[in-house]
Amino acid sequence: MNKLKLVFATNNKNKLKEVQAMLTNFEIVSLANINCFEDIPETANTLEGNAIIKANFVTNSYSLNCFADDTGLEVEALNNEPGVFSARYAGEENNTEANIQKLLKELEDKSNRKAQFRTAIALNINEKQYIFEGICKGTILNQKQGESGFGYDPIFMPDGYNKSFAEMNMIEKGAISHRGKAIKKLVTFLNNYTC
Repeated sequence: MNKLKLVFATNNKNKLKEVQAMLTNFEIVSLANINCFEDIPETANTLEGNAIIKANFVTNSYSLNCFADDTGLEVEALNNEPGVFSARYAGEENNTEANIQKLLKELEDKSNRKAQFRTAIALNINEKQYIFEGICKGTILNQKQGESGFGYDPIFMPDGYNKSFAEMNMIEKGAISHRGKAIKKLVTFLNNYTC
């Protein structure tokens, strides 16, 4: 039986690997696999809005079933910043280390270090659109811990754990992460999906 092919609207190899590991019953391909090398502008002021822009771009341009995500780190003491600007918090060059250092500096004098990662996924399949959300609550650490993961993983410790996302393997992180939760909702939906 042929696996259902879905484009995951990303060029982030780490994200792609994480998602492929969770969606083994489907053929998940990236933007590069469909020769889409355009920089899709993320101009919405919400995570859901950006996910929809990316999914719609692929569906409209390539006539393919597609899903796209946008993820933000929302820090309570910073009015839920960096949020939709998480990837470019320290500037447009999307520098992970600079983003982490800026966030740690902003929190230097704050005792409240509660935060949450939130992922929104927009799925376009057979001319219908569905939205899924996943949230993982936790705390921002005072310094980086761990070598795995990407983005803010070294400074984010999920509630109920005594280690950062960057100290977890992909399976452990996937079971509790924001993206993992959103993807689980997507998988449940797709497993029950009938055209």
